[in-house]
Amino acid sequence: MAEMNDIAQRIDRLRKEIERHEHLYRIENLPEISDPEFDRLVKELEELEAEYPLFIQTDSPTHKVGDDRAPGFITVSHRVPMQSLDNTYNKEELFDFDKRLKRLLGDSDQEYLVEPKIDGLAINLIYEQGKFVQAITRGNGQQGDDVTANVRTIRTLPETLPGAEHIGLLEIRGEIYMSQEEFEWINAQREAEGLPKFMNPRNLASGTLKQLDPKVVAKRRLEVVCYGLGAVEGIEFTKQSQLREHFSSWGLPVVERSWCVSGIDSVWEAIEELDGIRGEFTYPTDGVVIKLNDLASQVEAGSTSKAPRWAISYKFAAEQAETLLKEITIQIGRTGALTPVAELEPVEIAGSKVSRATLHNEDEIQRKDVREGDWVVVEKAGEIIPAVVRVITSKRSLDSKPFNFPLRLEELGYDAVRVSGQVVWRLKSTENPVQLRRQIEHFASRQAMDIEGLGKEVVKQLVDHGLVRDIIDLYALRAEDLLGLDKFAEKSANNLIEAIARSRDADLWRFIHGLGIPLIGAEAAKLLSIRFGSMGALSQTRPEVLNSIDGIGPKMTESLVEYFSNQVNAERIQRLYQEAGLRMENQLEVPDETATLAGKTFVLTGTLPNWTRDQAKASIQAAGGKVTSSVSKKTSFVVAGSEAGSKLTKAQNLGITVLDEDQLKELLGES
Repeated sequence: MAEMNDIAQRIDRLRKEIERHEHLYRIENLPEISDPEFDRLVKELEELEAEYPLFIQTDSPTHKVGDDRAPGFITVSHRVPMQSLDNTYNKEELFDFDKRLKRLLGDSDQEYLVEPKIDGLAINLIYEQGKFVQAITRGNGQQGDDVTANVRTIRTLPETLPGAEHIGLLEIRGEIYMSQEEFEWINAQREAEGLPKFMNPRNLASGTLKQLDPKVVAKRRLEVVCYGLGAVEGIEFTKQSQLREHFSSWGLPVVERSWCVSGIDSVWEAIEELDGIRGEFTYPTDGVVIKLNDLASQVEAGSTSKAPRWAISYKFAAEQAETLLKEITIQIGRTGALTPVAELEPVEIAGSKVSRATLHNEDEIQRKDVREGDWVVVEKAGEIIPAVVRVITSKRSLDSKPFNFPLRLEELGYDAVRVSGQVVWRLKSTENPVQLRRQIEHFASRQAMDIEGLGKEVVKQLVDHGLVRDIIDLYALRAEDLLGLDKFAEKSANNLIEAIARSRDADLWRFIHGLGIPLIGAEAAKLLSIRFGSMGALSQTRPEVLNSIDGIGPKMTESLVEYFSNQVNAERIQRLYQEAGLRMENQLEVPDETATLAGKTFVLTGTLPNWTRDQAKASIQAAGGKVTSSVSKKTSFVVAGSEAGSKLTKAQNLGITVLDEDQLKELLGES
């Protein structure tokens, strides 16, 4: 009986964890784990539910499509459900997929269509009499958000389909994505502004599509690829491969390559070929989609409640490596959250040395049974922090002991509590010196108040010597207070005091971000700064007003309300304004879209004689131009200095205009 209770609890925890990760991925666009890790959680739940059907629930995440619907959009029902695809990461499971179809359809080799899997978000495009009328996200598979106004900003999507005027209804299924070039440009802009970079193109594309203002969407160039059908009236198709031909003739964007093959062995050959060329595509790919080519056979094969039986996604595995987990340390965040970290014997993964990996939380350590001294498999997927995938138990020492998370916290002297209904442990007190250091480091960082000279080592000394016990203490420091610290002389002490003084006039968004309010990053801080104009107005606002702001979700609102209702936080802000003299006002300016170089893309290469690369970049961006890191057909100009390398050669081969420094200044109207 006790064993069955343990199984029931494990199933319940898995369901909650999967739903949490679904929300982070689809709504917040802030995934904590890689796709393979998420799929492993789902697979474990599927296996437990299959073995113990007593615990199956109709609303289990194994029986439904994840929901990406967001507040502020009209909900629309799909005529034909939009399902997700089953995933596999190995050849054996792919061949099992073929065996299942042969049992359903007969033993002869099936004809398959093999296409790149675009790493974006699914969309349903509706055309009536050849005219674009509506765009709906997948949502929960049955209903989605109407994002028509935002999708109309996609320049490559035609408003009318020539030759399709006689077709009453066409529901065209596709994927919205952001090109690597556009992603790099946006991140370059953010870096120039001192803002943190976005994690990856997929998350940025998803967040962009869910903006409530189409003007914001138009500034970030989204793209679309079309590959499937929903409801259709007025035309008939017999093969999946016919869609690409028709879509292309109508001017719809399609995948650059596809393979129509017979038999699963040929499918595998196509996958290997695609893997070799996928880096050349304009869109990010994370795998391959394999579909039955015959549409009648698709209908015969049918679907489960979640996915079609006639299609599967084969995902390319992230790079992994084996190494020794030497120790599990506890990292304190600026909000007091305690995160376990695996300290590793350094190992190379995806071209970089990895010596630390996240263990996420106590539940993940228990689920994977991770112990100090274990040999582990570490994975680095996309832009996500390296993570411990699994333990190699065959190499485990006989005297190994399970890791006890609460006991380790006790040994470290951390007075902490696990937050009810969550997986996170958090310090009860905000006076822990490590947490205080993290808060000050974040407050002073380039992405926040940008206090030059106030780095980690200086912050540690200030806290250890008792000179700073709160953020406000920074503004009471004097140069003589610093002279007793390591590496401080009169000049360096005065420089730091002056940098702290300058931060009093920092823009409001920097101050909001610097406070370290949970879930409020730099972009959200900018939205709040523009909307309210002052800290006083923001701190006194009502939840319903916050919820109405495009880009501020319910969880962000909850976090803001909780932060400002805390008396300690309210008093700190008041003292920073009244005693320390912080400005706390919005100073953001709206970019001029009619600027000289608006719409022009530049690449800088080599060393310029009189300008640093940052100076040149700032001047180009101030004139409305973009600066990207790679040369492509879309590049307008390449600015080349001495020792210019392959970028110059590529520009010459593509016939792109090459400028020297003087020509760039002339273009900018500068002497």
